[in-house]
Order: sequence, then C-alpha cells, then structure tokens
Amino acid sequence: MAASSLDLAEPVFRFAPSPNGRLHLGHALSVLTNERLAHKLGGRLLLRIEDIDLTRCKPEFEAGIREDLAWLGLRFDGAVRRQSEHFESYAEAVRGLQARGLVYPCFCSRQDIKRAVGLRQAWPVDPDGAPLYPGTCRACDPAEAAARTGAGEPHVLRLAMNRAIETVGEAAGYVVFDEAGHERLVTAQPARWGDVVLARKEVPTSYHLSVVLDDALQGVTHVVRGRDLEAATDIHVVLQRLLGLPTPRYHFHPLLSDETGQKLAKSRLSESLADLRARGVTAGEIRAQLGFS
Repeated sequence: MAASSLDLAEPVFRFAPSPNGRLHLGHALSVLTNERLAHKLGGRLLLRIEDIDLTRCKPEFEAGIREDLAWLGLRFDGAVRRQSEHFESYAEAVRGLQARGLVYPCFCSRQDIKRAVGLRQAWPVDPDGAPLYPGTCRACDPAEAAARTGAGEPHVLRLAMNRAIETVGEAAGYVVFDEAGHERLVTAQPARWGDVVLARKEVPTSYHLSVVLDDALQGVTHVVRGRDLEAATDIHVVLQRLLGLPTPRYHFHPLLSDETGQKLAKSRLSESLADLRARGVTAGEIRAQLGFS
C-alpha cells in the first residue's frame, strides 16, 4: 500500500491496561505514544480497564493506574470502560459464534494437551511458543458435549479456526501505520494460532474477544500497542470479520528491556512508575527519557 495520510474524520485511540499490577516504563511508552499520535491526528484518547481476570485484577491496582496516568499528565476523553461490567455482552457474542458452529467446548486440561502432543514428533507451536491444540474435542458429539457442560464439567470454548477461516472466505488483512503516516497492508495468518480459547467456564470471554468487541463499540480507529501483540492481530482480524466489525489501523511500538535484556513485565516485577516516583524521578524526566519531551 502506498504512503497516505492517516487523517480520518475522527481518529480514536485507546490505552487499555489490566489492573493486575503497577504500571512500568513500558506502559508509559505505550500510553505516551497513543497520546502523541492522537494529538498529531486531532483525535480522541480513551481509557479502558481490561479486568476480565477477576482473580489477579484488584481495585488497588486500578487506583494505582489512575494515579500513575495523572502523574504523567495524561487526560482521557469520555467515560472509562471497565470490561468486568460487560461479561454478558461478551457471552452473547460467544453464543452467536457457537450457534454458527464456529465455537466448540473443549474439556482437555493443560496436562491432557501436553500428553497428546508429547506423543507426536515436531509438533507445531503458536507464535507465543505454546503447542497448538491437537483438536481432541473438536469432533466431540454435540449431545455428549452438551451433557458434559450441563453437568458443570470444567471446559473452555475454542474457536474452530479452520472453519472460521473458511467462513471469512478470503485472506484477511489489516493496515499497519507508522508515526510518519506511512501505511502498509499485512495479510493475517490466523492458522498459525490453531483453535484459540475464546471463553472459559468461569470467565465468559478472553482477551482476544473482549478487545475486538470493545474496540468496535468504542469506535476505536487506531490501535497502538507493543510488538509483542503484533502476531495476535491475526486472531483479532478473523474475529472482526466473523462478527461483522470494522478493523482498525494498527501501530506496534518497540518494547523496553531491562539491563539483562528481558522485556519489562509486571510478572518479572520490573521497576514500576510508583517506584520511580518514590525515588524522586519526575514525570518530566520520564517523558524525556522515553523521547516525549
């Protein structure tokens, strides 16, 4: 695709953290990139709280997120959307896909999958390095599956990826843009993800499904996120096509690493913005360090 302007009628961006820990410099880079691009294009910047994991997401972490964003000088447009308040709308979308034969219940545990793929040589893995689901429950008799789910047996709901790709009927693609305004068309490769999980018995949604539905509902036109989520866009584009939703433009910013070369992450207890603030680092210094002076 040739270079072109990103000047749409009303560009809408969003920053969507999960309140399962404190924000770190990587989050600051992401939200400040969103802010800069929204300002450049004369658009709006929304805040969304992605808290579908009710076990790990805590009110104190959401309060910390808001404190950190205010400290950085961020201002958001419109009301904050909190995903945990919209489980029924996500469940409704799953039921619709299930009625079309695109979603099926899977009763395999992680150990079941590990045993199944361990018996086969050179089993493929997805872009995150996890073994592709071997399809054990894909052909399960519908009556049997209904009886097992009705009895409360633990299960997840998987997208039948081959059926989904056939339903889409053509090579799905999306537009990637850079900060200079250049665009290129990328062809999605959803088959490399296999039959991804869209919902669980205890949580009626997943990251993939929720972000696709929320981006459409909130009118998001430009998604700015880290390169670690670039491959997942394959899944999102297929879901957008299946659900009749628009596909935003995407920009994937670089990731920040610590002194050992590891990506900054909450799970690795990377130094948080709150820690930096406690050491006397100012918001202006953070902005300058990340190239937003």
